[in-house]
Amino acid sequence: MSKSTYPLKLPASVKKAAAELAANDGVSLNQFIAAAVAEKVGCLRTAQEFLHERAGIAKPKDMLKFLHRVPKVPPADGDQL
Repeated sequence: MSKSTYPLKLPASVKKAAAELAANDGVSLNQFIAAAVAEKVGCLRTAQEFLHERAGIAKPKDMLKFLHRVPKVPPADGDQL
């Protein structure tokens, strides 16, 4: 596996919390951060692929036919912009 370095600056509170979690897991802080980044990358790629697949060949204009069916009523209390 190819490795590269990246200087990472974390807020002290985040670094402390990550170091505590890493110690609880019995891994180094570096291993913990690498695993956390890999997990996030995997989640985002999976979500992107899922959404791309679900979108299929749909075009934004295709959604207009559904939006035109929405009743013209004021928003419920608490839903206003």
